[in-house]
Amino acid sequence: MNLSQTQEENTKNRDVTLNIRVRKAQRDLIDEAATLLGTSRSDFMLSAACRDAEEVLLEKRVFALSEEDFKRFEQMLDSPPSENPGLKALLQVKTPW
Repeated sequence: MNLSQTQEENTKNRDVTLNIRVRKAQRDLIDEAATLLGTSRSDFMLSAACRDAEEVLLEKRVFALSEEDFKRFEQMLDSPPSENPGLKALLQVKTPW
């Protein structure tokens, strides 16, 4: 199977179009990287965008704790905040907007 057949198969199951406008220098950079990897511009961009999107979502949703650390975390959530003069002063500052 050659590269064009593989690229053609990669696009067969796609059912929506995503268009973006970029600067020529950005397009050239993406093209150079895609060529080095032996893939199309679209496949390269889709892969990079999906990888970054997954990373962002995982950073916002998942964090792992040992059982001991989770118990400490729950205790901190359940207990009243400790006296913190710096935090108290910060919360009393008027916002500039």
